[in-house]
Formats: sequence, C-alpha cells, structure tokens
Amino acid sequence: MNKIDLAGRHAIVTGGGSGIGLAAAKRFLESGAQVCIWGRSQSKLDDALAILAPLGPVEARSVDVSNETAVEAATRDFIENHGQIDILFNCAGAAQETKPLTDLSSEEWRACINANLDSTFYCCRAVIPHMVAQGYGRIINTSSMAGKEGNAYQAAYASAKAGVIALTKVLGKELSETGVLVNCIVPTLFETPMADAVVSAAPEVMAAIRDKIPMKRFGQPDEAAAMVAWLASEECSFTTGFAFDLSGGRATY
Repeated sequence: MNKIDLAGRHAIVTGGGSGIGLAAAKRFLESGAQVCIWGRSQSKLDDALAILAPLGPVEARSVDVSNETAVEAATRDFIENHGQIDILFNCAGAAQETKPLTDLSSEEWRACINANLDSTFYCCRAVIPHMVAQGYGRIINTSSMAGKEGNAYQAAYASAKAGVIALTKVLGKELSETGVLVNCIVPTLFETPMADAVVSAAPEVMAAIRDKIPMKRFGQPDEAAAMVAWLASEECSFTTGFAFDLSGGRATY
C-alpha cells in the first residue's frame, strides 16, 4: 500500500456504507484522517462502522444526499462538531434499470439524475464555502465510464455521470486559485453491491461491458480507493478539474 499522509484531515464520504465508498473510508482512516460516512441505509452504515471503528476516529450519519435540505443540515452539523471539512468524496449513487430510452419513464429519468448528479451538486455546494474560507480542500466526485462512452440502455445513468464530469471541470476552474481542488474518478464496473445488482438483472449487458475491458475483469474497490486517497492528499497539488479513468485499459481518451 502506498503511504498517504492525511493526518489532521477531516473527511466526509458519501455512499460510505459499502463498495468504493467503504474502501475509501478505510483508506482515509489508515492514512490518519477523521472520517464521517454518509448513507441512506442505517444497517449498511452499522456494518461499515464495525469494519472501520478499529482503524481510527469514524462516525456515521444517515443522510439522503439527493435531498438538498438534508445535505445542508448534515454539513452544518459536521462543521459544528469538527470545526473544518478538508475532504469530500462524493461516492453515493444509484444504478438505472437497463432498458431502451423509449421505455424509460420521466420519473425514472428524474430519479436517476437526482441520485447521481443532483446529489453531487448539493454536496459540493454545501462544503465549498467552508473549504474556501479555510483556504484548503479536496473534492473527489465519482463518474463512470458510462458517462464518457454512453452505455446502451443506460440513458439516464450515462447522462448523469457525464454531468458529473462536466461539473468537476467547471468547479476545477472556478476554484483554481482558492486552494480547493476538485477532481473525479471514472470507473468501469467494479465489484460492488450496486454492480452485483446490475449484473444480476442484465447479465448479458454486463458481460458485454466486461469484454470491453482489456484486462477482462472488473475492478476492486481497494484499487479505486488508492487513487481517491492520493486525490484527497496534499500530494495532489497541481491537478484540478480532471477525470481519472479506472478502466482496466478500456478508456481511449
């Protein structure tokens, strides 16, 4: 494991109850940070705390990040309790049922955009004033290869994740002189509970996606966490507004 120094840093990880979010929270703690994981499922948060608590100071809060009022309240409480917010890893998201665009309802479209793009916007908007005021911050968003390549039968999900890349680039420019850096990871499929559910529902589609990966396998959460830890650190000092592929060689641009 590469050594990253996050001592004295305070981090929020959305979607921290499982998958890449949990792996990143674990890596942050191992690197010396204090961590608060956010998620909607209290049972997942409880299970995650059992894994994370032996590693360092960690807490959990049930937060629906697709609700802007809930995000604002949770952020205020975090600042009151910790006095600072140094790292935000936006990892919460939701998959879309695999289906043609013409079968996608307006409600399904809005729900997917809300869970993946709106939630990232809400969390970024809530923490940025605090980071700018302290002159330091690291925000890492989570996109997807679907947002770069447009996976068939995933119109809402791909559109939302493309929006995350655009939002990251905008914020990278807007905040470039503030000490707050904003980047995103762009994973292909990783072995996470969300991906498992998609694979079970549409195995033929997911097999086709796996076949596009030159390494012929899905990613592991710890592999993503290694990249996230660096992006959350002071060592990442001259990179902002960038989308980092985690694709096993699939990405071509």
